[in-house]
Amino acid sequence: MLRLLMIADDFTGALDTGVQLAAHGIPTQVVVGQADLSACSSTVLVVDTETRHLPAAKAAKAVEELTRSAVENGVGCIYKKTDSALRGNIGAELAALLKASGARNLPFLPAFPQIGRTTKKGVHYIDGVPVNESPFGIDPFEPVRCAEVTKLIHLQTEIPAQNLRPGETAADKTSILVYDAATAADLETAGRQLFQNGTPPVLAGCAGFAAFLPELLGLSDGSVVETPQLDPRLLVLCGSVNPITLRQMDTAEKAGFARLRLTPRQKLEPGYWASADGKAALAEIEQMLAANPRCIIETNDAGGNQLTADYAAARGIDLDGMRVGISGSVGQMFGALFGSEHLGTLLLTGGDTLLQCMNSVGARELEPVCELESGIVLARFTYQGRTRYVITKSGGFGQEDLLVELADRIAKH
Repeated sequence: MLRLLMIADDFTGALDTGVQLAAHGIPTQVVVGQADLSACSSTVLVVDTETRHLPAAKAAKAVEELTRSAVENGVGCIYKKTDSALRGNIGAELAALLKASGARNLPFLPAFPQIGRTTKKGVHYIDGVPVNESPFGIDPFEPVRCAEVTKLIHLQTEIPAQNLRPGETAADKTSILVYDAATAADLETAGRQLFQNGTPPVLAGCAGFAAFLPELLGLSDGSVVETPQLDPRLLVLCGSVNPITLRQMDTAEKAGFARLRLTPRQKLEPGYWASADGKAALAEIEQMLAANPRCIIETNDAGGNQLTADYAAARGIDLDGMRVGISGSVGQMFGALFGSEHLGTLLLTGGDTLLQCMNSVGARELEPVCELESGIVLARFTYQGRTRYVITKSGGFGQEDLLVELADRIAKH
């Protein structure tokens, strides 16, 4: 029976939230796009609506339709998963959930203190810096312009929003309730307060608060899923432009990872990987994988992405066209490499990259297994009758030696 519906706006976010329940042995399914809630056999269903880059009205419509379906099918709790750096259509999607559910209030807990993302006096911080002053404020595709959460919400909706500190009681009116949280304990306290009179019909937040849902919803039996043995060979396929992720790759390269940067042509020329030059490049990549147990393939240019921007401008490709074109090309490359005997464990960064890679091998559903570290998810899917594993990571968090430590951990397990 479906007990909890989670609505995410990108693939990696869907996984890093769904895994908070799957890691406790709770049957959890992650799907992209449309979902038939009446036919769902999982306890938890996470739907990635792929609305982060859509206009606000279209994003709201997708959330509204899914919410109405959940209400009609008697789903007890709906959780709107938001980006922990507040990217995407935050206000529009929260408003759509509140309206379509018929609920009076929507508790929103945006913090993820476990990875340094906190909310204090209504302001959202990334490692102690207001989010609009962090690298997310200069994101080339989805810059976050406002750190005050209620103001950010009001950019897309007129529904009242109020900030609440731990233990504070909400005003008696329809609104979005933004909870402060500087620590995981703050999230837990807020959760117990919210559930003291029963399960709220709607909630919103990221993976930080979702970590407490197994206990709050009474779904956990105390079990913990063990990490399966993985192929010690590691390929990192990076589509993130976040400076934190770039530093992690620099550190990994210094530690011995082989590193390949795709050229502007490889990233943006339609059909490149099916061309003679593309096939030759794939053969070179295969040789790199065969010769190196730890490899990185990334979509960033050395020293910035001006080369790719110039290439795109010369061909009339706008910013959104670049985003779609690059992730699509990476997906095509991934599909061509997927059957290689030299391909070991995969780590994919960035929601667009993950989606296109999974599309290329026909995987529309992923099952989260466990977290290897906070925010780093191991998931599995079926390919030609075999179980395959993939590690997913959102950009923009983690220590600089994260990739090196992760590779060491996989090799020793």
